[in-house]
Amino acid sequence: MSERTYNVLFLCTGNSARSIMGEALVNLWGAGRFHGFSAGSTPRGDIHPLTVKLLNEQGFETASLRSKSWNEFATPDAPVMDFVFTVCDAAAAEICPVWPGHPVTAHWGVPDPAVVEGSEVERMLAFRDAFSILERRVKLFLSLPFHKLDLLALRDELRGIGHQQAVKRD
Repeated sequence: MSERTYNVLFLCTGNSARSIMGEALVNLWGAGRFHGFSAGSTPRGDIHPLTVKLLNEQGFETASLRSKSWNEFATPDAPVMDFVFTVCDAAAAEICPVWPGHPVTAHWGVPDPAVVEGSEVERMLAFRDAFSILERRVKLFLSLPFHKLDLLALRDELRGIGHQQAVKRD
């Protein structure tokens, strides 16, 4: 008998950087056990070019990624989400749709790399930092013993992960 597959939705405002990274990370590190999705409250309509560049450099498949509205996941025929994570403060403060299935939710705020100004090197560093934070949190999330945690304990663990930062580089 196989384990069930959990659906995970990452939300942001523009769905062009952080939420896209979360989707890609879950689909890589959680393959077979988790299926990652992403969406935005007011989607930009395209993925930020530095998000695509970073994911490609890290070996991620990006052809199927797209910027989309969270309304796609609030319809009766949408995949039922088990977990919903907001990764930006703006999306966390918005009134989200009612998600079918009543998923466990948590806020995993990550600074927005898309608003960083400066040289391409400085901007790419901001994208790498956001990616590093999300990668650490996704790996912690995927390592949780879901079968041993009740709903309240799981919610507490997920909120705690949202406070994790990236490991500092030397």
